[in-house]
Parts: sequence; C-alpha cells; structure tokens
Amino acid sequence: MIIRKELEEREKKNLSPYAAFSSKTRGRAHPEKECNIRTAFQRDRDKIIHCKAFRRLKHKTQVFISPMEDHFRTRLTHTIEVAQIARTISRALALNEDLTEAIALGHDLGHTPFGHAGEFVLDDILAQNYGRRFYHNEQSVRIVEVLEKDGKGLNLCHEVIDGILNHTPDDPWPETLEGCVVRLADRIAYLRHDIEDAISAGVLSEKKLPKKDMKVLGKNILDTIVSDIIRHSRKKKRISMSPEVQKAMDGLYAFMYKNVYINPVAKKEESKVPVLMRQLFRHYHYNKKFQKGIASEEDQIQHTVDFLSGMTDRYAVSKFEKLYIPDEWNTAEEA
Repeated sequence: MIIRKELEEREKKNLSPYAAFSSKTRGRAHPEKECNIRTAFQRDRDKIIHCKAFRRLKHKTQVFISPMEDHFRTRLTHTIEVAQIARTISRALALNEDLTEAIALGHDLGHTPFGHAGEFVLDDILAQNYGRRFYHNEQSVRIVEVLEKDGKGLNLCHEVIDGILNHTPDDPWPETLEGCVVRLADRIAYLRHDIEDAISAGVLSEKKLPKKDMKVLGKNILDTIVSDIIRHSRKKKRISMSPEVQKAMDGLYAFMYKNVYINPVAKKEESKVPVLMRQLFRHYHYNKKFQKGIASEEDQIQHTVDFLSGMTDRYAVSKFEKLYIPDEWNTAEEA
C-alpha cells in the first residue's frame, strides 16, 4: 500500500490550481527513492525538524539577547509562530500546507548568534576584509544543501530551497505561492510578537503604539492581517493584502524600528556583540589547529563563517569567556 500516492491524488483533487503539488516538484539535487507514506514536501519538513541546525534555534536571539525571562521569544519560537501563521493562510487558500511548513521551519536555520546584531557584524567583517557578504537566508540554504549530515546536506526539493532563499524583503519573490505566504508570515509574526515582548520588557507601552495604524489593525493584529490576506488572495495567482492594511502594517513596522529595533534600552547589550564576534572570528580564522586540512584561504574563511554563524548565543559567550576571560587562580591546597 503506497499512501503517498493517495496523498498526491488528494492534493490534485482538493488544492487550488495555483498550489504547488508534491507530485510535480522540480526535484532534488540528488534523486532519492520515494517514501511510501510521505509526500516529497512532508519528507522535507521532517528532515528540517530533525536536523541539528533546527535544534540550535532554541538558544539563538530573536530580539532580546539572552533573556533571563523564559517567556521571551527565541529564534525557535519565532520559527514555530511563522509556521503556524503560514499554515493558517495556506489552508484557507487551499495551498500546499506541507510545502509551506517546510519553508517556514527552515527559513532561519542560518541565523547567527545574537540575531541580526550577529549577522551585521559577520557581514561587516567579510565586507571590510574579504570582499564577501553574509546573509542569513543564504546561510540557511548552505546549511540544508551542504553543512547538515556531515557535509551531505538534507537534499531538499527545489521549491523548499527557493522559499528559504527568498524569504527576506530584499530578495525576489519566491516561485511558489507557498513561499510568498511564508515571506509575509515571517514579517507578521515578528511584528506581532516583538510588540508583545517589548511590552513585557518594559521597553514599550501599549498606549504608545501609533493610534492611526492601530485603528486599522485593531487589538488583534494577527487576525486582522491574516484575514485581510486571505480575503484578497483567494482564487488568485498572487498573495496580497489591501492597501489600507499594508499601509498600517508598514507604519507599525516603522514605529517598531524606531522604538524597539534601534532602541538603546532594548539593544544595550548589542554593543558588546561586535567585540565578541570579531575576537572569535580572529581566533578561529588564524587557529592552525582549527583550520587543519583546509587548503585555500577561501575555504578557510568559509569554514570560520560556518562555525561562527552556527553558534548559539550561549556557546559563543562560553567560547569567548574560555578564550579571553581569565580564570580565578587557585592554589593546589584550595583546589
């Protein structure tokens, strides 16, 4: 009994003609024997969930660096919220939920420690010294194509990789509607949960939110934006929202950027990130033991970038302390 075939037929019967069908995937870099139970996109979702990079997201910063409070978002909880929002939209639009979920779960695998602060430092190091750039979405693709499974990669479908690569506002829109949904869900998720975390942290008060934009979006921002996207995208070849909601969402983001994302109170610990990241980069880049067996300088740089970007916040701090913070001296008797 091949359940996968039944699921593929169910997709053809029930999904929108604009959805991506797992039976018509553009394929993988390396052909694999099909699973009897799961579709191609289901397998990709499972591969991502079970990979090491996904587990590391639980100790990577979302907005607030290494929060002591358990209830602040991490990069992992952000990822889960993106997946939930994206699946809700995809289901309502009769798109492929499995593809949507796979893209959402994999979109931030390449994020550095300390969130965008770490990403900007690593990018700056490479741009200033080596004529290269670092972008977390490209590193996410590198993880699933090259770094996972001891260099074999996860061998994901083309549609999943395309969605992961093109999820940021600076990239072209993804090829699939499912990828477009994730791109919007990413922004919706962090906009909504960053407001909640900022209020919990005392950085922001609900009264200070821009009244003009909040009047459009209402108290439940998530429901308003998601409902608007569904209403304006049903039975269409593109994912969109109304100009009114789009303008309010952009206005709220501009407010958050000024009052939270570059707020000196919220970001006071970020001033320490460049020192830590640059010191670690120097140490590992010029450490002959760490770089043993690597032939070219280009490979040496990439090896260092892969190692640093893969670190969790706590691992990076631990390595920095071990390398650069003196231990207390103990006499033999005290020891």
